[in-house]
Parts: sequence; C-alpha cells; structure tokens
Amino acid sequence: MISLTGLLGQLFAIALALMLAPLLTGWVNQCRAWLQNRSAPPLLQPYYMLHKLFHKDVVLAEGASSLFRAAPFIVFGCMVLACAIIPSLSTDLPFAPAADALALVGVFGLARIFIALAAMDIGTAFGSLGGRREMLVGFLAEPALLMVIFTMAMIAQSTSLATIVETLAHREMIIYPSIAFAGIAFTFVSFAENARVPVDNPATHLELTMIHEAMILEYSGRHLALIEWAASLKLYAYSCLGLALFFPWGIAERDNFLAMSAALPLLFVKLTIGGMLLALLETINAKVRIFRVPEFLGTAFLLAVLGLLVRLLLETRV
Repeated sequence: MISLTGLLGQLFAIALALMLAPLLTGWVNQCRAWLQNRSAPPLLQPYYMLHKLFHKDVVLAEGASSLFRAAPFIVFGCMVLACAIIPSLSTDLPFAPAADALALVGVFGLARIFIALAAMDIGTAFGSLGGRREMLVGFLAEPALLMVIFTMAMIAQSTSLATIVETLAHREMIIYPSIAFAGIAFTFVSFAENARVPVDNPATHLELTMIHEAMILEYSGRHLALIEWAASLKLYAYSCLGLALFFPWGIAERDNFLAMSAALPLLFVKLTIGGMLLALLETINAKVRIFRVPEFLGTAFLLAVLGLLVRLLLETRV
C-alpha cells in the first residue's frame, strides 16, 4: 500500500522538477554568458519564454499527422516520468520499486524515438537531417550509459537506483578507479544527450551543426513550449542522475517531509555547482564536427568499459 506521505512526497518531487528545470537552464545560460564576457539574460528567461509560447497559437504544417501533434506531449511525459524515477530527494518514494536504471534508459530512448519520428513526419530536409543525427547520437550514447549503470550496479549488486544511492551513500569516502572512469564517461554522455557543446550548441541555428534545433523547427505555440520544457527536464534529470550515482550524500532515505526538507537545500547547492561546471566546460570546449561525434562517444564507451573491467578484475578482489 502506498502511504499518503509517500504519495505527497512523490508529487512534491515531480512538482519540484517541473519548477526547477527551467531555472537550471537559465542558470547555465547565465554562467555561460558571464564566462564569455557577454550580457547575461535574466535568470527567469526560460519561464518568460514558456509563458509566451503557451499563449501563442499553434501553426501546423499541411502534412502534419497525429504523430506530429502527439509527440510533444509524449516527450514531455517521458521526461516527467524520468524525473520521478530518479531519486533526487528521497529513495523511499512510491516510484522507488520501479526505479530500475535500465527502465530509465528505455524512457529516454522512447522520448528520442518520438521526437525523431515527428521531425521526419513533415518531410522537410532539416527535420529529416536532425532526426537522423539524433538517432545516431542516441545509438552511440546509450551503450556508454548502460556500461556506466552496469558499473555502478555491480557495486550495489542491484540495478535499482534507490539501492545504488543507499549503497554508495554509506560507503567510505574513497575514489575508486571504476567510479572515476564511469563518472567521466557519464559526463561525455550527458553532453551528447542534452545537445550541449562539444556535440551540439543549443544557442545556434546553423544548418550544418544543429541537431536538436533542426528537429523542432516546425513546432510552434504550446507544442514548442512542451518540447523546450522537456529539454530542460532532461537536463535536470541527467543532472540529478549524475548526483545520485556519483554524489549521493544528502539524499533522504525516508519519505517524510522533514527528511526531504533537509535534502532540498543540498540539492540546490549541488545543482548550482553543477550548472557552473557545465557552463565552464562548454566555454572552454569548441563545437566538434558531426563526423567527430562518433569518436567522442566512442571514447565515452571505452572509458565506461574500462570502469566495468576495473571493477570486475581489480576492485572485487580487494
């Protein structure tokens, strides 16, 4: 039976993700502007943009099918589900038994498939180009992400995110080589999955380089608002997933509001520092050519496999 406290805690975690995701995007954009010596946009600029888009009329292409109309809602729902699965505040929530890391990768993959199909549904050159590139990135990023998850799962002897967090949070403060390899690989995958530099640049509309923007050129109004909100939720989900896997300290292990309230300020601090580091890494790196992306993600896969092998061959014998 799901307790009332657990249900309210789960709803609070989802509401927090919906509210914080655009704020995290705004914070990263601000930090990037400061590091590049530009005038920074307002911190709440993503909220202003969503408000404007939700109040605009929807313009649909002549050949748009029901898939094109439904894709923004499906992608947004997948990102909300991903944020609910990841233990950002507590490991003792109703979705914890279903918080299998492999299922989480499947949720991300489902969202990718629908946005890519919707991009190709209209039949424009840019949409098809963006959809193919998105599937290429996903095809290369998912194996690396799975290897990272397998490495962490071997430490906790479970693929449940809640179990992984609880196990790692009670381990000694020791940097294991396998976790270090997995952490670097996860960082590479996060850049690729969230369309960040050096794989993609979310601030450009250059035809030869854009991936995410090419897929959403035909969307407008509330459909575009849902996709942009889903992109912020995806960045928030990957940030919380990285914190849960590699910095799990401070996440509550009970579903009462007192424990979750104590974990909330620490989550703010972690996301603030993480947003600054993301902006810094994007600033000091250059956008690579699309043909170099397989090398970039291949390196991530190699590092993740090295982490898994180190865990199997060395750390298990200690």
